Amino acid sequence: MGEEGTEGTVHLLCLAASSGVPLFCRSSRGGAPARQQLPFSVIGSLNGVHMFGQNLEVQLSSARTEDTTVVWKSFHDSITLIVLSSEAGTSELRLERLLQMVFGAMVLLVGLEELTNISNIERLKKELRASYGLIDSLLGDSELIGDLTHCVDCVVPPEGSLLQEALSGFAEAAGTNFASLVVSGRVVVATESWWRLGTPEAVLLPWLVGSLPPQAARDYPVYLPHGSPTVPHRLLTLTLLPSLELCLVCGPRPPLSQLDPQLLERWWQPMLDPLRACLPLGPRALPAGFPLHTDILGLLLLHLELKRCLFTVEPSGDKDPSPEHRRCVLRSFYTLVTAVHFPPEPGHQEDKAEDAAQQPQVPKACYLVSGTEEPGTGWRLVALQSGPRQLLLLLSAQSPIHGLRGLATRTLHALTPLL
Repeated sequence: MGEEGTEGTVHLLCLAASSGVPLFCRSSRGGAPARQQLPFSVIGSLNGVHMFGQNLEVQLSSARTEDTTVVWKSFHDSITLIVLSSEAGTSELRLERLLQMVFGAMVLLVGLEELTNISNIERLKKELRASYGLIDSLLGDSELIGDLTHCVDCVVPPEGSLLQEALSGFAEAAGTNFASLVVSGRVVVATESWWRLGTPEAVLLPWLVGSLPPQAARDYPVYLPHGSPTVPHRLLTLTLLPSLELCLVCGPRPPLSQLDPQLLERWWQPMLDPLRACLPLGPRALPAGFPLHTDILGLLLLHLELKRCLFTVEPSGDKDPSPEHRRCVLRSFYTLVTAVHFPPEPGHQEDKAEDAAQQPQVPKACYLVSGTEEPGTGWRLVALQSGPRQLLLLLSAQSPIHGLRGLATRTLHALTPLL
């Protein structure tokens, strides 16, 4: 299995579908923004071969060379996105989902109307600059995984019920149904209406908050790509503690000035200790002392019906490999499992009971072993599926192969009450 995300370059091209005029090009190398740009001749060739196929009613979706993977995707017959990646082990699945999130980011910050009815190319280019920061963070080496899973990155606070009660009360006092607490781009608690936000805004809003420079308060215009792609809303953010922000989605009211210090103190001053307990949850996701087997180096738990996930590569003390390396391995394993072994949405299989005789058997578990040539080196990877939940574990080489499924089953049972 290749290690997706290792050193390489990613180029993202955005073009007007009808004219082929480039709107922007963003690049990333080794997970960091890069200034390297593709020559115009290459951009023209990549768009030209895609348009040539369309004229012949052939849909060109992806291609591979010896060291590069290319994926094309058109949106609303107006915008064409092309991504090229020379990162080792990059899959088409990862790049396809990346393009979906990139277009979602464009709609989130510019609006669908501007992207589907292009009247002034130069004006659109200027407006799209507002989305560069969010797009660059999607291209980069993030600690989050929602760009790939299309599930909301979450954490489990030690005193979630207290925080939930305070959040609901504050949202009602502020006059909005859409509120959440976000730590380092991950949702701590949220109101019911916030959880009902569709994809991709449910993933992109906390991602956007986590990607912005620290600020005490913000009043940010946003569109909701699924719920309100043409009518703008307001994203209000208030920093309660460093990296811990209160987020509200609302209409013209309330004004930011209405969220005065007295209102904040009334609801959040009594919650100071529970709020402080949330700060270490960014990279760890789980509360301190949660019982996990010592062989577990990283985990990804997905609830595919709720569209939420828990992702951590730092469940315990520092061990090799590095957190960055663990993230690459788990992301690569997720793409392999999703593309080859597990259907994308197993919860929907019940709707197709009448076709059960024609359906192939769906695996419930799979595992992968690396480094067997040298005993005690490498790692173990195991994936387990149970109803709407999927659990992926990265384990140390000391974990016996015959015990992988049992360990995964016990871990899933322990995590199930959390998500």
